[in-house]
Amino acid sequence: QVQLIESGGGSVQAGGSLRLSCEASGLSFTNYAMGWFRQAPGKEREFVAKAAWDGSRTAYADSVKGRFTISRDNGKSSEYLQMNSLKPEDTAVYFCAADLHIFGGYRVSDYDYWGQGTQVTVSS
Repeated sequence: QVQLIESGGGSVQAGGSLRLSCEASGLSFTNYAMGWFRQAPGKEREFVAKAAWDGSRTAYADSVKGRFTISRDNGKSSEYLQMNSLKPEDTAVYFCAADLHIFGGYRVSDYDYWGQGTQVTVSS
């Protein structure tokens, strides 16, 4: 059974930082690109960042570029999202996801497995 378990969410003031983690089990982690998505209340789930199976390539949404950094540790079957200079508009539930392709996609439908999400709240 595949499980993706996120952690590290919480409440922070604008300008602060958080680091999200996602630990995977039940799959061959190096076969999967990994991504982060987020969903704010009343909005669709949107792409945030992705990393290739070996972490050699990454991509970001324009809204987080320069502030967020995605990384992965294949030895720990984990991925991470370092979020700096947080803004109130970053408030959302953040999901990690696994895509059985080398670099992964930008769409929700590209991903095969999802975590349950972790809440990030940024206050002004």
